[in-house]
Amino acid sequence: MWKCLELVFCIYGNLVYADDAWRHVNITQGQVRGRMVPDGGVYAFYNIPYATAPTGSNRYKAPLPPPVWLTPFVAEDRKIICPQSWPEPMNIQEDCLVANVYVPDTEETNLPVLVNIHGGGYQTGFGTLSEFNALVKTKKLIVVTFNYRLGVHGFLCLGTESAPGNAGLKDMVALLRWVNTNIASFGGNPDDVTLAACSAGSGAVDFLTLSSITKGLFKKAIMESGVSIGGVGAQIDPIQNAKDFAQVLNFNYDNDLNSLEEFYKTVSFEQLVSRLDAIVNNEGVTVRFGPCVEKDIGQERVVSDVPMDIMKTGNYSKIPLMFGFTDMDGALRLSVFDAWKDRMNEKFSDFLPTELHFDSEEVKEQVADKVKTFYFGDESVGDHSIVPFINYNTDVLFAYPMLKALSTRIEALDDTIYLFEYSFVDEDTPSFPHTDVLGADHCFQYIAVMDEDVTNRTEEYKQIKQIVRDNWVNFVLTGAPLPKDLVSQWPPADIQRSPYMSLGRDIVLREGSPIAERAAFWDKIYEEHYRGPIVDRDTPTPESSAPSLLISNVMMLIAIYLFLLFNRH
Repeated sequence: MWKCLELVFCIYGNLVYADDAWRHVNITQGQVRGRMVPDGGVYAFYNIPYATAPTGSNRYKAPLPPPVWLTPFVAEDRKIICPQSWPEPMNIQEDCLVANVYVPDTEETNLPVLVNIHGGGYQTGFGTLSEFNALVKTKKLIVVTFNYRLGVHGFLCLGTESAPGNAGLKDMVALLRWVNTNIASFGGNPDDVTLAACSAGSGAVDFLTLSSITKGLFKKAIMESGVSIGGVGAQIDPIQNAKDFAQVLNFNYDNDLNSLEEFYKTVSFEQLVSRLDAIVNNEGVTVRFGPCVEKDIGQERVVSDVPMDIMKTGNYSKIPLMFGFTDMDGALRLSVFDAWKDRMNEKFSDFLPTELHFDSEEVKEQVADKVKTFYFGDESVGDHSIVPFINYNTDVLFAYPMLKALSTRIEALDDTIYLFEYSFVDEDTPSFPHTDVLGADHCFQYIAVMDEDVTNRTEEYKQIKQIVRDNWVNFVLTGAPLPKDLVSQWPPADIQRSPYMSLGRDIVLREGSPIAERAAFWDKIYEEHYRGPIVDRDTPTPESSAPSLLISNVMMLIAIYLFLLFNRH
């Protein structure tokens, strides 16, 4: 009987309705039914469960297998998103692990696959926030987007059986395994998968490229404004982060890891997502609930060692990469400028990257004075300091970590990495507060690839948008951002981080490294003081006198919301 049903499903699954509005596909879970998007050219299969999120006291564990069905699954957008603080009406649910597959209207098969990982500081976002139908309409590739667990839900890292860490990254691995198993049914090539992302999504991509359990699941990666060190890198002290945030939620931690774990297993999701400010408003750079180095407790681990150590030893699979950031990525932090400017004058050392280690407070203050003088001169930080403030945050959050990762990878395995800096501005680009300076804000290079209404945009913007889209498509198809006959015009970078493509009003291949002087400055500091994450902490330690995490900053939340909302459209 089951063999007969299987035969019926196989035959029926290849049918397309006469009006071409629907397409049926058979996957391992059953049949799925996708619809042509309103403007044509793309069949969209929304909200397909690719795994099952464990619930209740198991909420922080690795994902479980997805459901199966006997009747066709209508893959419409039910607006499912994972628990988070999101201002628009959406279908927020704990079991939120769904994928969206966008297939071109073509009979071609074995198409390359682009898997996009959304950003949002590991705290907000969802798969359908960004769409790439313009890429799919080239009929050269398939695009997959998806949800993964966020915030504490996705990245609580206690190193225990109930909260081992990196549930969100494990969701991503489950998605890639699902793609490997099912994408051929949609006309895709499971052996030709490219990852792409910006910001926290890009940091996640970097972790996946360094993981031993993802070997063979993808062949190329596009990383923009984020790697596994810096602003969206590994948690430096995940146990301390968990303790501090529990206190924010009014849990009186008594130095017992079991009680801390029990608190997180029973606290409501409404509480977990209620204090985003205490997670992202981090003077010490790194997001407090993001990926961590997992303790070995006998379970499958995505991140088994310090990312920088993995890069240095070359203990990862070499694949073609494209790295890029914007010239003013650090403008993401403008929302906290007014709250931080006086405190930066009082104690700039609080704003140094927490992944640095100093032998004494005296040494830390000396380095802090050096950094402050390098960026701000002898003047106090004030309204006249907007550009230095942006440059500083560009460097410590995104640009320098990417350059550091690039040169480390090239030294270890001679990685093939195409480097670019995006600096395009036009008459529609607003100047930064208190200045007449224009620059490309955080992830503007990524927004240029996404679908968006450009009816009222300048011709120059439409042109740069087509250029960066072409770079992505070429890279997905060939592993290089330019066509084969032009590939020599953009060679991979060398260990000196040269050359790089400058994507501005002019498109120019430049010798040397972007932000060369600033990067050289940080090279010396990281060489002497880089520490990275604390690993293998077996028991909790007494409370530290860490700086307060309770800066309530409504503007930061608004900035994140506006950024994600802009991505969505």
